[in-house]
Amino acid sequence: MREDGQPPCTRCRKRGLPCTVNKSLQMILESDASWKERMESKLTMLEAGLNVVSGHLGVSLLIDSGQTREYSAHTPSSSSPPPPRRPSINDDHHPPQNFEIVMDPESGPAALPGSVVSPVIGADGQSRDRAGQDVIRRGIVTLERAQSYLDVYQNRLDHFLYRILGDRRTLAEVRSASPLLLAAVCTVGALHLTCADFEKCYKEFVAIAAAQTFSRRNNVDDVRGLCIAAFWLSGITWPCIGSAVRIATELQLHRSIFKALSGDRDHYLRTRLYYLVYVCDHQSSIAYGRPPMTRQCDSISAASRFIETEHICEDDLRLVSQVHFWTTITEGHSTFGVDVDRPLDLSTIELLRRLSIKLDGVRSDWTERFTRNEYVGNYPRKGVGLHYHFAKLYLYSMAFRGVDRPGFKDVSVALDIEELARVALLSATAILRAIIHDAEIQGYLNGLPTYFDVMIAFVIVFLLKVSSPKYSPFVVRVDTGEMHSLVAEVISVLKTVTAGMHRSHLLVSVVHGAADLLEKCTTAADGCHSDRVHLDCTADPAHPPGTVEHHHTIGDDNLLDGSLFWNGAPWDNLLMGEFDLLASNDALPNGGLLPGAYST
Repeated sequence: MREDGQPPCTRCRKRGLPCTVNKSLQMILESDASWKERMESKLTMLEAGLNVVSGHLGVSLLIDSGQTREYSAHTPSSSSPPPPRRPSINDDHHPPQNFEIVMDPESGPAALPGSVVSPVIGADGQSRDRAGQDVIRRGIVTLERAQSYLDVYQNRLDHFLYRILGDRRTLAEVRSASPLLLAAVCTVGALHLTCADFEKCYKEFVAIAAAQTFSRRNNVDDVRGLCIAAFWLSGITWPCIGSAVRIATELQLHRSIFKALSGDRDHYLRTRLYYLVYVCDHQSSIAYGRPPMTRQCDSISAASRFIETEHICEDDLRLVSQVHFWTTITEGHSTFGVDVDRPLDLSTIELLRRLSIKLDGVRSDWTERFTRNEYVGNYPRKGVGLHYHFAKLYLYSMAFRGVDRPGFKDVSVALDIEELARVALLSATAILRAIIHDAEIQGYLNGLPTYFDVMIAFVIVFLLKVSSPKYSPFVVRVDTGEMHSLVAEVISVLKTVTAGMHRSHLLVSVVHGAADLLEKCTTAADGCHSDRVHLDCTADPAHPPGTVEHHHTIGDDNLLDGSLFWNGAPWDNLLMGEFDLLASNDALPNGGLLPGAYST
């Protein structure tokens, strides 16, 4: 044959004869074997793909698994099965719900109506669906990185929030408990270790949370994962805590208090998880300016009795102290509402003072009960002080409500209003001085939940507004230069603290925005020679964090409007979400209900 294997062969060509090639049996067998190998490889890949699809759909393939294994054992494969795809909201099918009537033999005739009807939930495909969402199995993070994220979370971050994980866990236990919990731990851990995995983990967590939005298979560890995200991932705080409240209610966590008081450890853990949901919900309600979703119930009312049960530790005492704090603050939110244009009168001033006395009692009851913590030092005690001053500032800033309305600072309440305003100023300056002078508190900032970052922004903007000579007619003596120096000093400290933080950390954005705001406020004050504060009626410092309204023009009257000043700062949309303190109000959704931005 010729070198190219084509007829005619060399012999026939020399003789000028036609040439026909007949394949030998060996050639035919080799050709068949090659074709068979290619087909078997393609079938193996097809079967692997169908297995992935059937796993997501929760159905079984109609293939004899025994024959398949035997066949595959003798079949060479040129390709490994593709990795599971990112979970999506379509992964978990949601057919019309079936229900069954149940009768709990342990409950009497006085049981709640909803307790006699229970959804029928199939277990087919549940374990496979959850395994497919594992960020380690999917190759989003390595096993070693995931372990490092769990270590930093479990050995430090979790102790700022009274141990959301509960009992100490291994990585294998977290993985088996909930893919959502694993993704949350990895995301928050990567954020605080300033790792490049953060963006990948963040997107993966969002995808898993979205896929489980309508799931009927959520458990208490999913609630833990949502709480972790709500506390530390500012861009998705509100949707995460909303889901956590809903799932916690579906799981009846608020009803576990009765068995917890009887010493049941499982219900003790469920009750403390409900308290965490409650605290996170109420922190978020202040930061977002929205009503909390959890209310006073038997579980909250019994918090003082809960800490007398046998399983209690110091973290539970700290958690219950927060429940008491937020119960009092929420009472103020419900009493005074969000109408910042209505001046305080004598009756509301007395109510405010009563709430303040309650806060004083909470602080005095808890401060001395906490000792140095193995993981977070003196934060348990110092944290009480920070929360106390944040709450005082929130309440007493209401003295500035209705500054441009008739009857504001009426002769019958003028001295009271000025007294309240001074208390607000004292609390605000106490917070900044604690950050400036306490190195231990500075060390907490790359670890504390985003509520602290929002409230630090609140303090800075509040002080710059009330120290501005542009405000009138409300007058209280403030040294503008001293306030600007104090803000400048805290910004300098925070720049040092945030130098090693991930660029998506909320405090990084707060520092950049505050520095720009201070520069503009200082420039505006250069031509003024009064140390008296004139509160502009178009920019009310009584706006609590989370409440702003729309501006359509920027004029001199709005010069010290923080929300309009903070344009152009390098905000990261990945994490900031609704915390865009620097955005123009015209770009804000829902009327601009954002934390820390003060405008009208």
